Amino acid sequence: MKILVVDDEQLLVKGIKFNLENEGYQVLTAYDGAAAVELARRESLDLIILDLMMPQLSGSEACMKIREFSDVPIIMLTARSEDADKLMGFACGADDYVTKPFNILELKARIKALLRRARGPARPGRNSALLTAGDLSLDTEQRVAIRDGRTIDLTAKEYDLIELLMKNPRRVYSRESLMNLVWGYSYAGDYRTVDVHIRRLREKLERVPAEPEYIMTKWGVGYYFAGENQPTV
Repeated sequence: MKILVVDDEQLLVKGIKFNLENEGYQVLTAYDGAAAVELARRESLDLIILDLMMPQLSGSEACMKIREFSDVPIIMLTARSEDADKLMGFACGADDYVTKPFNILELKARIKALLRRARGPARPGRNSALLTAGDLSLDTEQRVAIRDGRTIDLTAKEYDLIELLMKNPRRVYSRESLMNLVWGYSYAGDYRTVDVHIRRLREKLERVPAEPEYIMTKWGVGYYFAGENQPTV
């Protein structure tokens, strides 16, 4: 597994690299956003750890550029714990965030969880991989959405979220439930992360995001998927 670590604090990068290599990962490093984008474009990466505040090109700008050509899982590092910084990271396409200073064991745990979710469970047959509702389909092996014959790349968390909703149509999930089921842990009560991902999914999957057909809101309760799915066996 190949991981890219990007931060302008070279000592921090060195420490993360040392710890991850001891876990058996292959680790590439960079110290600014521009180099991160170039490496992401050139290398076949399994995950990126990206600092939010960097010279030349910020982490958020680098994340958006990477999302133009890749759905590689991205963990954002931020020195600030303000909600606005965290939400900005998610809005730019990050899958997770860690606030500095952080425990290296927590970072390792989040890396493993994100890689596991990005790989998805092993499935025995190619024909069993398609989940369809109306004109929207999910390929559960390639972890992509399909609409009108067009493949739509999703980030790891975007995919996990829409797959959960599609597999349980008309079941209303609170934001807290979605956070626990999709992310696997709580962001200290900050469930607006779910709202950001729902908005991004609507922008990618709905014909008119402001008037969704599938990803619906139950006001004051949570979110649900409106269409009945038809698994292909």
